[in-house]
Amino acid sequence: MTSLWQGTVSFGLVALPVNLFAATEDVGPGLHLVHALDGGRIRHRRVCEMDGREVGPEETARGWEAPDGRTVVISDADLEALPLATKRVIDVVGFVDDTDVDPLLYSSPYWVGAHGPGAQKPYALLVEALARSGRLAVCKVALRSRERLAVLRPRKGILVLHTLHWPQEIRDPGDLSSPAPTTDRELDLAELLIDEMAGVDIHELHDDYAEALNALVDTLAVGGKALPPREPQTPVDLMVALEESVRDARRARNGGHT
Repeated sequence: MTSLWQGTVSFGLVALPVNLFAATEDVGPGLHLVHALDGGRIRHRRVCEMDGREVGPEETARGWEAPDGRTVVISDADLEALPLATKRVIDVVGFVDDTDVDPLLYSSPYWVGAHGPGAQKPYALLVEALARSGRLAVCKVALRSRERLAVLRPRKGILVLHTLHWPQEIRDPGDLSSPAPTTDRELDLAELLIDEMAGVDIHELHDDYAEALNALVDTLAVGGKALPPREPQTPVDLMVALEESVRDARRARNGGHT
């Protein structure tokens, strides 16, 4: 794996040199935009609105539009000069229980690796201490031109840095709750269905959409035609749907036997 970031985890007076690595990757057939009439590739180009000229990456910078319409140009050198303590430091500011972090805040995960022989002991110490305490280390770190909130957690002897959204970045959903009343019988059936479907193994699940998309690509590549779309399911009475779902779940749990 290629290191994306190199710096130091700082907790108390302990300094732990580390590297960050991407922990996830998107998997799929890799579709791209084309012209529907002739299949020509459509590419995005950087074009300056002032002179209409295409510009290369070396000519681009970041900008901020002021209320009066002026654009303030900010170069990479300006960003590097920002007086941030977290620029090359994962600064541990405290520790919390796992349940104290709203899952809605989680953003991107990174593997954390010890950098150099001298980092091995403090790395092992932090992993084991977090595992034994059952807590997460709350951190601040500058990644990709902005300071981010994050947590450090242990996973099978390895540190994981999970960036978080700042609380103010979570959008207010308004009132999306349903005013519809429920009956005791409906709740009993819903809870029974949950019990019957308990115990799923996530590692046995796979991406059906990606498989269907790959099959479609293979079919079209040899001149075949796509299958017609499925007809939408007919709405079913809620109680009937719950009762039938419970029966289906029991059959599945019992290997097809009722």
